[in-house]
Amino acid sequence: MLATDSISTWGVFVAADYYCANSENGDHIDDPSEDALFMLISDLNGTDNTFVVIQPDEDDPAWFASVAVLNEGGYEIVRRDTSRREHEVAIETSINQIAGDLIKWLAARAS
Repeated sequence: MLATDSISTWGVFVAADYYCANSENGDHIDDPSEDALFMLISDLNGTDNTFVVIQPDEDDPAWFASVAVLNEGGYEIVRRDTSRREHEVAIETSINQIAGDLIKWLAARAS
C-alpha cells in the first residue's frame, strides 16, 4: 500500500499543499509527483483498483482529474475544472503520457 501522508516533526498530520491522489484500493498521496502518479496508475487493474482521483484536499473542490481502467484496454482520463469551465475526456494507453499530461494540468491548477 502506498500511503504517504505528510507528518511534521511533532507527529501532526499536515494536509497537502495543493492536491492529493486517492485510488480505489485506498492508496493516498499528498501532492504526488509525476513518478508517484505513474506508480498509482501502474497499480490499477480491472477488478479491485480501477481508478485514481486527483483533487484538492478540501470540501467541494472546484476541479478534479481521474484515470480509470477501460475494459477494452487503455485508460479513460477525465479532467474537470468548473471555475475555468473545462471538461475533457481522453483515452490513452501510455502511462508515461498520462502521468506527464496530468502533472502539467495539475501545475496549472496550483498556480
